[in-house]
Amino acid sequence: MDLTPIFKARSLAVIGVSLTNNRHPANVIHAKNHLRSRIKVYPVNPRGGRLNGDRVYENISDIASPVDLAVIAVRADLVPQTLADCAKSGVKGAIIISGGFAEAGRSDLQDELVRIAREANLPFIGPNCLGMLAPDYVDTMFLPPERMIRPQRGNVALVSQSGGIIVDQIIKLDAEGVGIAAAVSIGNKAFVREIELLDYLDQREDVGVIVFYLEGFEKGEGRRFVEAAQKASTPVVVIKSGRSEAGGRAVSSHTASLAGDYRTFSSIMSQYGILEPKDELQLVAAVEALSRYNLCIDKNIGIITGSGGHGAMAVDACDQSGLETPQLSEKTRNLILESVSPSIRGIASVSNPVDLTGSAVDEDFVAAAKALIEDDDIHCVMLLLLPYLPGITSDLGARMSYLAQAAQKPMIAYVPLLEKYRMLIEGFELNGVPVSSSIEGAVMMAQALRRSQPCSLWR
Repeated sequence: MDLTPIFKARSLAVIGVSLTNNRHPANVIHAKNHLRSRIKVYPVNPRGGRLNGDRVYENISDIASPVDLAVIAVRADLVPQTLADCAKSGVKGAIIISGGFAEAGRSDLQDELVRIAREANLPFIGPNCLGMLAPDYVDTMFLPPERMIRPQRGNVALVSQSGGIIVDQIIKLDAEGVGIAAAVSIGNKAFVREIELLDYLDQREDVGVIVFYLEGFEKGEGRRFVEAAQKASTPVVVIKSGRSEAGGRAVSSHTASLAGDYRTFSSIMSQYGILEPKDELQLVAAVEALSRYNLCIDKNIGIITGSGGHGAMAVDACDQSGLETPQLSEKTRNLILESVSPSIRGIASVSNPVDLTGSAVDEDFVAAAKALIEDDDIHCVMLLLLPYLPGITSDLGARMSYLAQAAQKPMIAYVPLLEKYRMLIEGFELNGVPVSSSIEGAVMMAQALRRSQPCSLWR
């Protein structure tokens, strides 16, 4: 199944535009692409006419030029014929925004769509979905641009049955400086499903991590998905709803999915090494780390802090996450003590965590980081930075990042999220070091690197 014409379309037909209501979803999609992208856009409405000066085609068959992608936003009962018209006209892919199918008790209409698509070999996403966003190519999400951010291009692919969830993740990742390669809301996933999207996205060189928000599967499909994710060359992160009985009922009414036995599914994912964050905080942290580093680490974490309390909390969090904070070798301890400022040599603790105390300055953090980077028994360096310490400057993030880049050893930072610390945070993010605003999030980043695919530790 070739999904390239959907995600990298060069021409787009928007079927269902209104001649009187510019807030209609089809009109929003037409305007966003007609005015903001290089794609050729054709509005379609059986009445014909003109929309903002452009010709409105009565049928997609009236468009003389080839159409890669059709977005369908018409009444549910009109969608089957519309999809059939697309097939006859040689359209290569479709996104069906319209609702009113299996989620509303009309499985017959949805089954008819699948029959038409299979006979014509016409892949479609939906129905009952928000749409798809592929930066630099096409944006078929029917959210007005003034109510939605325009994310930067990156290497994260998002797949979600829920349109609202995918928008939330785009916004939260963008706030962390993480860009998007593709984001697709699959709704009822009547034809193109998670496994097909996993296969397609895994083959794209510009995708570094694939994130799935799942509600449910058909019988036996969950295990097939996990097996496919385990074989993928790209790290896969999964967050699932419908974990409780009540949540399962909510899932069924939303997209007509079968939530299934969550405990069994979660256990299978754990066995296969698929990362499953428990909440959105963990999800954002894991995705940020995997988007920065294309590698897999072992379990030993070296921690540097200016606060003993923060260090102790990080050690506890590592222990609970299956990570270890081993005592440093005598060689590494001596190297740190020899390199830090004389004023803190008598008060700093150089075990693990390395507590440089509140009297440390930038050069002390740099010296400790160099020592841990050179220690082969430490697989990831975690910095717990408190910008309110008097000796810390806003340049420290960039200086630390350069060390990590040169050594090719992953580094993760914790910095409280306040606007006054923005320059310090950006010093890390702009140079490829992930930053979390919580200690738990920083530990989740390290755990994500340990459990990422492909990783021989989990095969």
